[in-house]
Amino acid sequence: MEEYKTKIIEEGLTKIEFPEFDKVSSDAPVFYNPHMELNRDLSILAIQTFQKEQDHEINICDLFGGSGIRGIRYKNEIDGVGKVSINDISEVANHYERHNIELNNLEDVEVYQHDASMLLRMKRGEFDVIDIDPFGTPSPFLDSSGYCARRNSLLCVTATDTSALCGTYKEPCIRKYNAKPYKSEYCHETGIRILAGFVALTLSKYAKCIEVKMSHSTEHYMRLYLEIKKGSKRTDETLKNIGYISHCKHCHHRQTSNGLAGPIAEVCPVCGEKLIQAGPLWLGSIQNAEFIQKMIEETEHKKINTEKEALKLLNKCLLEADAPATFFDIHSICKTLKVSAPKFDLILDELKKEGFIAVKTHFKPLGLKTDAPVDKIKEILIDLQSTIF
Repeated sequence: MEEYKTKIIEEGLTKIEFPEFDKVSSDAPVFYNPHMELNRDLSILAIQTFQKEQDHEINICDLFGGSGIRGIRYKNEIDGVGKVSINDISEVANHYERHNIELNNLEDVEVYQHDASMLLRMKRGEFDVIDIDPFGTPSPFLDSSGYCARRNSLLCVTATDTSALCGTYKEPCIRKYNAKPYKSEYCHETGIRILAGFVALTLSKYAKCIEVKMSHSTEHYMRLYLEIKKGSKRTDETLKNIGYISHCKHCHHRQTSNGLAGPIAEVCPVCGEKLIQAGPLWLGSIQNAEFIQKMIEETEHKKINTEKEALKLLNKCLLEADAPATFFDIHSICKTLKVSAPKFDLILDELKKEGFIAVKTHFKPLGLKTDAPVDKIKEILIDLQSTIF
């Protein structure tokens, strides 16, 4: 084994050692990304919430172990965890994973050196939680995850290929996720919905379906927490959440169409311009209020360094739980109207007075989630402009 200059860090209650590297990349001898600490902290909150809901000991698979930080923290910091399996194709990573397991005096943590999909195929039905956190797209591993996932299990999925999911590069998204993206103001939400839709369609061949417990788009990645259910009838019903978003870049109108092969409007009903479609994607809920509230409560019992940031994000996701798909960028609409943007809270208040849902979104600081039509939003913005001036 080649000798490396090493570094020791602490996250939560866990200490790990790994080779130093100049920058975060797949070329590092053992992969560790300090910028994903929030991701790991939220995962601990989500998996602990899931474990308490299941009310039994759970077995966890960390499919891309790297330094071992994720799987080791799961065993060390989550109550009710039985066996943790940490996998990595790299022999050097395996060495440090074993070292870090010993460093934290842990038992019932096993290290594997397999192709990720092969491990899942070998371990069908053995895991209550499968965590897929690859360097890039999770797409190649989702079929084996569907094959492996047991009834009432949790699938945690990270995607870092946001340029594809958000529509900056359309062809890679079509190739990896069998969906057409569109780079709109709400493209990060569209990306999460494309990812969720792809998981749902991939798992459906095994008569398995998803319930999205929590999702978020943060910095360079997207993250989904999906509870897996089983049964052909339930799966057929769940697939009714697959559909398309149609967007008018002329007047900002958008609408959804459920169904893989149903009729999709091509002309904007507001201004008559051509609509642009994105999908197929998930049109169902992407936040579960009850689950997220329990995650928030878990922060009182866990030592997480990113607590302030985690709570801020969770509370925003909680507000979004009952809001419809997509959101409006107020500055973008004001630019079209050639008016100055009023204070955001004033718009929220006016929409709520008229009986509409109106909440902020974690996807964008000036993003507005509402069931109000775009003409109503424009009317309120113009009225507020005349009131201010």
